[in-house]
Order: sequence, then C-alpha cells, then structure tokens
Amino acid sequence: MLGELCIRITVDVKAGAKEEGIEELGEGHFLVKVKAPRRKGKANAKVVKLIQRHFGRRASIVRGHTSTRKIIELEEK
Repeated sequence: MLGELCIRITVDVKAGAKEEGIEELGEGHFLVKVKAPRRKGKANAKVVKLIQRHFGRRASIVRGHTSTRKIIELEEK
C-alpha cells in the first residue's frame, strides 16, 4: 500500500500489443496495451509506468502480478 489515501482500479493487460495505450472500459476499469512481453515482469513494469503517466500519480500492483487482470493502487493527490 502506497499510503492511507489510495484509489484502486482494475486493469486488464494485453502484453505484446502492436501499440501501447490505455482505454477506459468502465468506471475504474481499464485496458492497458503494452509492447513488452509477459516475461520477467517486463509487461508489469510497463503497465505501472503507463498508468503513472496517465493519472499523474504513483501506482503499484496490489493483486494479479501473474495474471492479465490486475488491481492497481493509485496514490491519492
């Protein structure tokens, strides 16, 4: 947990995509496409980086490290 005031979002990941980006699927639910492969945490690292850039907040994966569906916690501003 990054701090006491956090927001949690659900993220579906598509690793090995041709283009990177974030698409909102619903309230608090996003699809994140990354070019990085699903090996040695490369896709996870890129997902966190894209989420941080998109929201302008620190982020961390709290559930789903080995799954395509993740729960990510964003630090409250």
